[in-house]
Amino acid sequence: MGKVAVGAAVICAATVCAAAALIVRHRMRSSGCWARAMAILREFEEKCGTPIGKLRQVADAMTVEMHAGLASEGGSKLKMLISYVDNLPTGDEKGLFYALDLGGTNFRVLRVQLGGKVGHVLKQEFVEVSIPPHLMVGTSDALFDFIAAELAKFVSTEGQGFHLSPGRQRELGFTFSFPVNQLSIASGTLMKWTKGFSIDDTIGKDVVAELTKAMERQGLDMRVAALVNDTIGTLAGGIYYDNDVIAAVILGTGTNAAYVERAHAIPKWHGLLPKSGEMVINMEWGNFRSSHLPLTDYDHALDAESLNPGEQIFEKIISGMYLGDIVRRVLCRMAEEAAFFGDTIPPKLKVPFILSFILKYQWDAAVALTVGDNMSGLSMQDGWALISNSRTPDMSAMHHDTSFDLRVVGKKLKDILGISNTSLKTRKVVVELCDIVATRGARLSAAGILGILKKLGRDTVKEGEKQRTVIAMDGGLFEHYTEFRMCLESTLKEELLGEEVSESIVIMLSNDGSGIGAALLAASHSQYLEVEES
Repeated sequence: MGKVAVGAAVICAATVCAAAALIVRHRMRSSGCWARAMAILREFEEKCGTPIGKLRQVADAMTVEMHAGLASEGGSKLKMLISYVDNLPTGDEKGLFYALDLGGTNFRVLRVQLGGKVGHVLKQEFVEVSIPPHLMVGTSDALFDFIAAELAKFVSTEGQGFHLSPGRQRELGFTFSFPVNQLSIASGTLMKWTKGFSIDDTIGKDVVAELTKAMERQGLDMRVAALVNDTIGTLAGGIYYDNDVIAAVILGTGTNAAYVERAHAIPKWHGLLPKSGEMVINMEWGNFRSSHLPLTDYDHALDAESLNPGEQIFEKIISGMYLGDIVRRVLCRMAEEAAFFGDTIPPKLKVPFILSFILKYQWDAAVALTVGDNMSGLSMQDGWALISNSRTPDMSAMHHDTSFDLRVVGKKLKDILGISNTSLKTRKVVVELCDIVATRGARLSAAGILGILKKLGRDTVKEGEKQRTVIAMDGGLFEHYTEFRMCLESTLKEELLGEEVSESIVIMLSNDGSGIGAALLAASHSQYLEVEES
């Protein structure tokens, strides 16, 4: 072999060796990155752990905080607000009633014809109206005049099947999903606006009085019979069909719980005891916190960057608004520290709430208005102010993917995060991460419900007594996230309560508390009740 041939052979061999070395180094690097990614996942899984002992501690802490919140104002992180709802629907309600649901950028007006125990809801109609953006930052009169005008327009379309008894005023249940200091069943002062509203001259005013004045300006003869929130509406709607309902829980974008308390068990109540002997308590349980809650670094970061740091801790680990963002934060760390999605970090992975239960078209429009195409420039504060109700469960779609190649996960990662060509191994990790986050939320929700049952003495079976206990549930997270719902129910019944007690516990879906429930509360607090009874 000549010198040239030998030299060529040497160069070729060196090239092959170098290529082989590169492959080995790449494989070692890939192996090391994968090990680091799995270490991040396992550490997160461990810190999210919810063994039975911890869940019982959370339930006990919930019960303790309930007692403290009932004892005095400010006595607990749980506000335990007196709702002034002391007459829940019985099923006997008859007549025509309206509801107005104001809780975001849209509001809804509804009318129902109630037929008593025989007919229940004979007929119902509703319309949904978008609020022009300028009215969300204008004046109180302008906002309520717009609402009253739309309400009057809806009343004018009252047709066949709806009958108002002669000589009676129309009555309305007003669902107002903003922080209020409730003063009576039909009055409450606005504490602050949320969800993109900013109308200074409404702060400190009675929102029922504001609406009433606006209706008068429209020439609309209608009385607000009840001011409620959607959780209490869910309780009312549930008990209308099932007298054994004792509490309601909403698990959607946000979360809350309400229940029926014995009036004499509310030390901070100083008025006359209601005739019914009962009072509905709005727990505001999203604000619950305890040292027993399994919080991670990702939860602390989410809380610190939120508009309300230190508040709504329970809500931030169990509700739909936050679950997807916790998943995003873990994936982001895996991308940064372990090249989980390749050498570059996907820009959209840094967008707050991009995996959350949000109205996707609202998000996209908000992004276009705020930062154009630079989505990674959107801060959590911006995102927080722009999002509304949850109807796009990307996280649950990935979690529920049962296809052999997890094609739904792959499509979501591509469409939402701009991550193409993910391996099956990578997709399986994403599903596992969704499962960890959802499982923690569902199990802690079950522990919260156990806390309510313990407060009411419904967590045990008394000898010789057969009682049935129903929890009315609502919210898109509970209704549409099947894995979440099944985990919640099995945790509560099979692990926390046991076979004997769980036989008496029913978890019931009760839809549209903010609509039908509000109308039913208007009926159960009607000014004509005494006339009918006499």
